[in-house]
Amino acid sequence: MIRQNLSAAILVSLLCCHTVFAADYHIGPGQPLSRIADVPWNDLQAGDHVFIHWQSTPYREKWIVSGLGTAAQPIVVSGVPGPTGQLPVIDGRDAQTPRNISYWNESRGVLKIGGDLNPNEVPPTYIVIENLDIRSGRPPYGFADDHGSDQNYASNAAALYVEVAQHLTIRNCILRDSGNGLFIGVNGGRTQDILIEGNRIYDNGIEGSIYQHNTYTSALGIIYQNNYLGPLRDGAEGNNLKDRSAGLVVRYNWIESGNRQLDLVDGEDSAAVVDHADYGKTFVYGNVLIEPDGAGNSQMVHYGGDSGNESIYRKGTLYFYHNTVVSTRDGNTTLVRLSTNDEHADIRNNILYATAGGDYLAILNRAGIAELRNNWISAGWVPAHGSLSGSLNDQDNLVGTEPGFANAAAQDFSLAQGSPAVDEAVSLVTAALSQPVLRQYVKHARSEIRSQSGQPDLGAFERCPQSECAMLFDNGFE
Repeated sequence: MIRQNLSAAILVSLLCCHTVFAADYHIGPGQPLSRIADVPWNDLQAGDHVFIHWQSTPYREKWIVSGLGTAAQPIVVSGVPGPTGQLPVIDGRDAQTPRNISYWNESRGVLKIGGDLNPNEVPPTYIVIENLDIRSGRPPYGFADDHGSDQNYASNAAALYVEVAQHLTIRNCILRDSGNGLFIGVNGGRTQDILIEGNRIYDNGIEGSIYQHNTYTSALGIIYQNNYLGPLRDGAEGNNLKDRSAGLVVRYNWIESGNRQLDLVDGEDSAAVVDHADYGKTFVYGNVLIEPDGAGNSQMVHYGGDSGNESIYRKGTLYFYHNTVVSTRDGNTTLVRLSTNDEHADIRNNILYATAGGDYLAILNRAGIAELRNNWISAGWVPAHGSLSGSLNDQDNLVGTEPGFANAAAQDFSLAQGSPAVDEAVSLVTAALSQPVLRQYVKHARSEIRSQSGQPDLGAFERCPQSECAMLFDNGFE
């Protein structure tokens, strides 16, 4: 009887069920598919892999990815580079939306993740977008929507617009010439676990506007690592990296120019962010932050809030360590603006260098509580350029005129032999031990293992013999 029941169960299983195998889709010259629109985007399953091969002309198409992958079998959209490493270009100018895809907010992005008209309330999960050069989602450019009607991009459009997603990786892409290079919405707390790594994001923003940025993100759990974030478009007044997340980690990036390099403000869009256990802990370490002359706001980092509702400001601690900060402004530079005295900053083991001299370098703007310990700082630095309503605990900092960079003129901020920053770091504060400094940035959009021999050095780079450092290099992705 048991054998008969088992055999019957197997037969029913064979009759009723079938195995879904992952599919590969190849697009481009000489490939089975000639257009991005030929992919059945509405029907992608876990493990499906879309390959967009480089061609000499841009793909002028726009679309949405909204499938459900798994940890073991993500849905992957990959660019296949050209003969000299060129990434396939996805150009939003005069782009066409496939007629068989229906989704809202088409004017908000060239490539969109999540938020279509399929009756699926589960957010897209385990999606990888990699190796694509996505550009030109901004006015005055236009496109044809899924009905064939002409539309214009909104001023807050993005090269890559994420309406909602979970376990999303954005890797080795170029995002440029758009309102926002990358925009990620928190969607009531449903957007979670985002990894942004190895990308080049620059030349975004709208002339004369402070509201569009290279990146503008909000999520529950987000990591920026190994990215190059360069100057915005000429005349654009937005920030380089603006974020409203809980659980933010910014590590091993090169962040140059912008109204501010980092604008880390309140989660005004969702109580899920403000109420999250990690909302009050923000980690910024191992980065190179560069403030060129005439780059807008003299404040490099802003932490707290900007909505005006101080009850939802971050009111936690910015852990800022092992960064190399370089300002070439002729006038004043301020390292951190803390919005209120409820915001704290633990600033240690950094190099803080102003070419104009320390008299032009302030640590705080006005408010906030800061612990300033064991940094190399340009001699003559001041707590604030004006009155200080908060407080600054200055302990065991080194001062000097030059930090001993290998070649500052060539933006090589590694440490030369004899640098006063070598072997001078101290232990991290307890809360930061969960985020140890394990890597260091490599130009551009890569990182390598950071040497752990001896006492750590100050700043974003560890000095070690060339032969030893060469052996530590890997592809930069963890």
